Amino acid sequence: MITKEETQKITAEFGKEFGSSDKDAGCTAVQVALITTRINNLAPHFAANKHDYSGNRGLLKLIGQRKRLLSYLSRTDEKKYQGVIKKLGLRK
Repeated sequence: MITKEETQKITAEFGKEFGSSDKDAGCTAVQVALITTRINNLAPHFAANKHDYSGNRGLLKLIGQRKRLLSYLSRTDEKKYQGVIKKLGLRK
């Protein structure tokens, strides 16, 4: 789970950098950053609990949501898309 402080920090960082206000959590770049943080926080849980299948389904839903948001971002604003994936280290 992401704390409220972490959410505000990520929102401010990605909101300002990618052309939105620092409180706009609805910006696509901010949403992708928040989902990526949630995915990264869940990784140790699944390393320790290999048979948590229902949790794994939730993880796959998060990954799908992030994929859809990145697809939308690549269609609408290629420059912002490149910046987000570079900053988050998603693709090499």
